[in-house]
Amino acid sequence: MKNKNRFLSSLGQLAVPLVALALLILFNLIRDPGFFSIGTAVNNSGNAVLTGNIISIIDSASELAIIAMGMTLVTAACGGQDISVGTVGAIAGAIFVKALLQWFGVINGFTLAGALILCCIGAIAFKLFNGTLVAVFRIQPMIATLILYSCGRSIAYWINGDATPQINSPIIDAIGKTIPGVPIPTPVFCVVLMGLLLFLVFRFTNLRLYTQSVGINEKAARLNGINPVAIKLLSFTVLGVCVAVASVIGISRMGNLAHKTLLVDIEMDAILAVAIGGNSLGGGKFRLSGTIMGAYIIQMLNTTLNAMIKDSPESIRAIKAVVIIVIVVAGSPVIKQLLHRLGAWISQLFRQITSRPVSGKEVG
Repeated sequence: MKNKNRFLSSLGQLAVPLVALALLILFNLIRDPGFFSIGTAVNNSGNAVLTGNIISIIDSASELAIIAMGMTLVTAACGGQDISVGTVGAIAGAIFVKALLQWFGVINGFTLAGALILCCIGAIAFKLFNGTLVAVFRIQPMIATLILYSCGRSIAYWINGDATPQINSPIIDAIGKTIPGVPIPTPVFCVVLMGLLLFLVFRFTNLRLYTQSVGINEKAARLNGINPVAIKLLSFTVLGVCVAVASVIGISRMGNLAHKTLLVDIEMDAILAVAIGGNSLGGGKFRLSGTIMGAYIIQMLNTTLNAMIKDSPESIRAIKAVVIIVIVVAGSPVIKQLLHRLGAWISQLFRQITSRPVSGKEVG
């Protein structure tokens, strides 16, 4: 019974993203029956790769899905959102490129690993700056992260200059596109790997429990021996790693560093992915599976609108805003409470009808 109740609770939390995803799939199947068809093609390197809208969706949403995972932890622990993930991603990308092209001067497996470590350290350092403002000085997360949101890309410019350095390497191409002989885009495997790592962390540690406890009631968590400051800083650390990985994928995908456009405007999509996934933006309980679904829903919506409206980006933004408002409102606590009351009323009415005694006259 306990496992059944837990399953029903999880299903209820994922109801909104599941319904939204089903409606998008149904709409696209009606609009274009071949929308989800998958084919094969040969890329510039002569390797066979999978093609089609569904492949494009799961590939293009990779950076968003990875950052949204880290955003979920910060939201759950701090009851607020980090709006500087895109700008810190530009800083991390600048460190990654500078390490490869100037500090190491050669691109191979060892230097790539070293550059990735330095990139992660840089992103974590800036995220811990945000975390310190939030956890120690108790500044509201969106206000605390507004600092790096404003100046982060300027810092990236100071690190690597205004140039757009090209990175020509088979290893970089393999990270951003496909590994030779593997038809599935590599960023998809990166999402799976990050999700698996976080799953194992939650499975074999108490991080999920501690994060939710701090987000639900920080004072009660402290009385139970949990250090809220450490948990909040840890959530920002995880977000820093996610940002660094996403920036490396973005750079590898483009083959260059453009700090003005790398992960630009990804902050709002990451927050929306958390909200659409059924997670409370006020902190507390969270579910990464819902967040990942939210990221793919946003990308599918983008792909659908781009296929329908090709020459009007302003119209696409407006329609996207309306659709997202509907999805977020449908998942709000007020609507959930109304649906719960409606379900309870229907259930009670059904019991009254089925349990109504049958008189002798009715039987005759």
